[in-house]
Amino acid sequence: MDKNELVVLARFKARKGKEQQAYNELTALVAPTRTEPGCRYYACHGVQESPGEFVFYEIWESRQALDEHIQKPYLQAILGKAEELFAEAPDIRFMEKLV
Repeated sequence: MDKNELVVLARFKARKGKEQQAYNELTALVAPTRTEPGCRYYACHGVQESPGEFVFYEIWESRQALDEHIQKPYLQAILGKAEELFAEAPDIRFMEKLV
């Protein structure tokens, strides 16, 4: 892994009764995102102990690549539904490689 790469963990918790819709919307982001320039890795995981909780593990070649991803229409569309779909604001963590 390149020291300049950006690792992102993004956690989403679906509202009760919206779990399937959140699953459908979030997993639909994977295929187009993986084709974006600068995307090194992008995967959506379900939390076993917490149905309706989803975590994205992402690796971007740079902050600029991530910023461009955030502006994509398919990501903006789901962010526009955040209040309807999610029980709380997404928890986004940015990490840097230490060793």
